[in-house]
Amino acid sequence: MASPDAPPSLRTVFEEAESRRRLLESSPDATNPTYAADLNAVLALYARVLDQISSVSLFSPNEGLEDIATSSLPYMLVHLTVAELIQRTPFTVPAHRKLVLRAARDAYERFLSLVDGYALVQGPYAKLLERYRDDEEGFAVVPRAGDMASRRDARIASSKADRALRDKLALLRGVRGYAERDDEAVREVYLADVACGIHQALQGLDGLNRETEMLAMAPEPEPEPSHARREVEDDPTLRLDRPFGSNVSAGGPLLSRQGRPLQPFTLVGSRADLARGVFRPGHNLPTMSIDEYLAEERRRGNILEGGTDPPKMEVDEDDMEAVDRETYKAREWDDFKDDNRRGAGNTLNMG
Repeated sequence: MASPDAPPSLRTVFEEAESRRRLLESSPDATNPTYAADLNAVLALYARVLDQISSVSLFSPNEGLEDIATSSLPYMLVHLTVAELIQRTPFTVPAHRKLVLRAARDAYERFLSLVDGYALVQGPYAKLLERYRDDEEGFAVVPRAGDMASRRDARIASSKADRALRDKLALLRGVRGYAERDDEAVREVYLADVACGIHQALQGLDGLNRETEMLAMAPEPEPEPSHARREVEDDPTLRLDRPFGSNVSAGGPLLSRQGRPLQPFTLVGSRADLARGVFRPGHNLPTMSIDEYLAEERRRGNILEGGTDPPKMEVDEDDMEAVDRETYKAREWDDFKDDNRRGAGNTLNMG
């Protein structure tokens, strides 16, 4: 019988971590004030699990898959679970999110390195893992280069592989009493779970790279000047951790000695102006009529009167020379219109 003062076993800590994780996933409200604390508590439990796995050397590079006990196989997925939990960490600025993605990438890589050491990464997943190791930041499950048809086919194949793995795992788990059957049946379920984890890890690394690209395009927040930060830290009236309205006492000064506002205020007129404005409508009333406005605009010269052409001078019929000049002008204008059709000189609007 274990001593009451003995540290909890690996299985006990692991089951507690799994239980807390399922509880957290049942209500994943990242806006809840306690969400970040609950997430950190779950991650701390998994960190204890990893410490105990390392301390007892549960997995060794000198062993093969057949040397691992069936009961130890679920612990292979701890790093994968940690990676997925880390990605749910709330963040406020892109720089913080980049650190989160870096930690998640490290956990994904640790999981893939562990299962690859036991030759569990096989078939197309072995090629994907090789591509990732050749170009970690440019890795994508579906290559971005190539024609649309080949990329579509690759996405369909990836989706079918994921569905097949999940269907197989659900089928194995759905067998009544599989846990009470022989060790080989239980072992097959655990290995199918690991195969699903390999697929999820490679998909997760693909998602990390796409998100990293988007974060690289996000504008960096402007750094706050150091002297401004010192003023905020030194001036108790600018601290945000105090309740609104507690900066100054009622009736206190509006401005500090440096000219900084100490409380909200609005510039208004005299008390008599305020009293006269109590029963005023919500809109501004007109101060002059339309005729008065037009007269004022005409006085300022803002109104054009008449056409833009100068008035036509009338010819004195008794002045025969003037009459002849006007007659010749009219004839020349008629001849010009006969020789030049209307719009012939407009080269900018020829259709």
